[in-house]
Formats: sequence, structure tokens, C-alpha cells
Amino acid sequence: MGLSVLVVVGLAALFGAILGWATVRFRVQADPMVERIDRLLPQTQCGQCGYPGCKPYAQAIAAGEADIDQCPPGGEAGVRALADLLGREPKPVNPENGAIKPPLLALIVEQDCIGCTKCIQACPVDAIIGAPKRMHTVIPELCTGCELCLPPCPVDCIELVPPPPRASEYRWPRPVVQSRSTV
Repeated sequence: MGLSVLVVVGLAALFGAILGWATVRFRVQADPMVERIDRLLPQTQCGQCGYPGCKPYAQAIAAGEADIDQCPPGGEAGVRALADLLGREPKPVNPENGAIKPPLLALIVEQDCIGCTKCIQACPVDAIIGAPKRMHTVIPELCTGCELCLPPCPVDCIELVPPPPRASEYRWPRPVVQSRSTV
């Protein structure tokens, strides 16, 4: 029994060393410009730009295959940021890719949800959770408002609503500090 364990441990160490060498030897260097462009995109993964997500769109921009005006969720500010990064002139968002809208959040109406899971399958950022034949819900922190969950819903139980304000956006009244003067 001791010899078989030693052989298995030796083989595991040998395969581990081979895999470690292969990761170093065959590493693909990512284009740093693609990463910089991708960081400027809104990460909605909505596909309105004509690409399946923000990373493929960033790769197309870096390769010169796509223009910087194809992202409605990024809006004019996104186009300006891309233009500044790439040294190009800013331009309006291409209306063929969709209209610029305020940020929205998907909300599932619990009474109407039949648990078909079609919205879960359509969500590109896994913001919808639930089980088959059970009510689903949206994780607000993950939802990008891309609207891709709306068309597959057979009972139209998904609404788009404005997102709630973030804690940093609340305006709390500041307490008035009265100074005590000694008489």
C-alpha cells in the first residue's frame, strides 16, 4: 500500500510541474489597451453595441473594427472617455444601437411570476435567482438594467424601475452644534 501511495503522489507532482511549466510557457499576453477600453465601458453586457458583451466590444474597438459610439448605456460621457483615451474626436452615440436611457433596475412582480426560469437564462450577469416553478427575484447590486430579461418572460412579470439611491446619495440633515459659552 505504501508504494502505490508514493507512485500516485509522484505522478501528481509530475503532472503539477508539467501544468505549471505549460502555464508559463504558453501564456497569452492580453492587450493592455483592450483592458483600458473595457474599464471605461459600463459592463452592462447588454449587446446593444452589436457584440455579446463589453469585453468583445473593447477588443473590436482596439482592433479598429468598431467605432466608439456604439454603447448607449455608456452615453455621451462614455464616448467622450473613449475618445480621450484613444485620441479621437467625440461624437454622439449612434442611434442605430439604441437610445440613451437613465439607469434602470429589473423588478419581478412576485404574484405574477410562474417560475419558468427563462429570465434567469437570459440574464448576462446572473442577477436573477430562483428555482423552477418558484418565484424569482433580482439581486439589485448585480442588475445592469440591460432589459434582456423582458422578451423571454411569458407572463410579463418583470418591470423596469429606477434604482434606489445609494447610501452616499442620501442627504441627511446635519445636526446643529451649539457652542457653550461660559459666563
